[in-house]
Amino acid sequence: MMRPSKKIVLLLLFLLIVFNSLTPVASAQPVAAEKKWSDWVKSILYSLLSLSLIIVAFVIFFENRKPSETIAWILAFILSPIFGIILYFLIGRNWRKKKLFRQKEIVEMEHINEIIHTQIEAVRSNEQFCGGWMTNKRRLLQLVLNNTHSPFTVNNRTEVLTNGRQTYGAILEEIKKAKHHIHLEFYIVRDDGIGKQIQQALIERAKQGVKVRFMYDGLGSWKLSSQYVEELKMAGVQVAAFLPVRIPLMNSKLNYRNHRKIVVIDGSIGFVGGLNIGDEYLGLNEKMGFWRDSHLKIEGEAVYFLQNIFLEDWGFITGEEVEDLEYFPAQEEVGEELIQIAASGPDSDWESIMQAYFATIASAQEKVYITSPYFVPCESILMALKTAALSGVDVRIILPGRPDHRIVYWASMSYVEDLLRAGVKVYLYEKGFIHAKILMVDSEVASVGTANMDMRSFHHNFEVNALIYEHKVVKRLERDFLNDIQDSRELTLEEFEKRSIWKKSRESAARLFSPLL
Repeated sequence: MMRPSKKIVLLLLFLLIVFNSLTPVASAQPVAAEKKWSDWVKSILYSLLSLSLIIVAFVIFFENRKPSETIAWILAFILSPIFGIILYFLIGRNWRKKKLFRQKEIVEMEHINEIIHTQIEAVRSNEQFCGGWMTNKRRLLQLVLNNTHSPFTVNNRTEVLTNGRQTYGAILEEIKKAKHHIHLEFYIVRDDGIGKQIQQALIERAKQGVKVRFMYDGLGSWKLSSQYVEELKMAGVQVAAFLPVRIPLMNSKLNYRNHRKIVVIDGSIGFVGGLNIGDEYLGLNEKMGFWRDSHLKIEGEAVYFLQNIFLEDWGFITGEEVEDLEYFPAQEEVGEELIQIAASGPDSDWESIMQAYFATIASAQEKVYITSPYFVPCESILMALKTAALSGVDVRIILPGRPDHRIVYWASMSYVEDLLRAGVKVYLYEKGFIHAKILMVDSEVASVGTANMDMRSFHHNFEVNALIYEHKVVKRLERDFLNDIQDSRELTLEEFEKRSIWKKSRESAARLFSPLL
């Protein structure tokens, strides 16, 4: 955290720059006996802009934001005061843990707190589930217990779904078999081929008496047609948009998006991973081409916690409290896979998934494999990766070889040289676009979910990941990872250092403003 004395000096310096940049414009008019009305309007506007910048500057400095974020905002204001103030009102206001999410409370089953307490004691004493190789991971188990209140469950069975056809096929199959309820939550929903297939499947089940709740993000799905939504509602499907953005400039919700992808069928089958609903995830987008992604189908007690997250989000948006035990049915014996569901978001006291990533990487003894479409890590994650590589751990990262968001891609590339120097192996995926969000360590633990390895996922978005402590599942994910390497090109330090000054400049600029992305 920046010391108060330094903050005051920086604040005074910033205000001096602002006044020097604004006052000459206001005083450039020749002195006259009487000002025209247009001169009075200009003076008032410049005064209001100056006052706004001063107020915003004080707010940003004394909100105790991260120094990198503070500096990024200062640069934005210096380079363009008017654009900077507009951008601040669009995405800069920090409502975290304050007004916006004050009523967003977790819907808890009565026995969850007791389970958490029991498990924390077991982990501390290195008892159940912590013998053998799990001893090395008990700190991660305890971390997720403490920062997300998510117990670990053992009665689970997981299926890794590679790419869109497997994922959508499995989801549609389970939707058609639903008997009691279907819950869906996605960041992006499109009114296209696969979107209509899922829509019709939901309509069919709703007409058969199945309770269907469907939630989409108000910004991620802003192109979703009203007809699509109305057809669902007419069939009896309950539909809700998560924090819809109607007047962006006056809307404090723009920066906080629900990036989660959750499907729960009858409380016993769940899906979580990287895929939204859209034809591009089937590789049908001509610009992006083949789309590489990963999803999980989970059966068993871990589904309780996907359900809990969905109902928490649903209750926050609609005001409907769903606490009936029929949504948390007794689970059959399906397997012995240990899973924790980690959720994070601006309503949380902790950056839970970022902390889980850090702890997992820091625990590595042999290897760390990462796939992420967007790689804009915080300093903690960057240091953990470099430290692991320098200590002899085999650290490999697969990033997209082609961008879908250029500025984020340039920012990602700005971290590559440091990683290469530390001994991290970096690969660029060339078969198409890679969108999977996976972290694997020592063939013992894996994280699969919605969170990218970037600051937006860590700090602003609502995310959900499944942490899997099951050797055979992690090895299955590793096979996909090694196959992806075959479709990738490894970057070398010698090659990367030869990139042009223009590329280095745009990467540095994108990195500088990455806290605002």
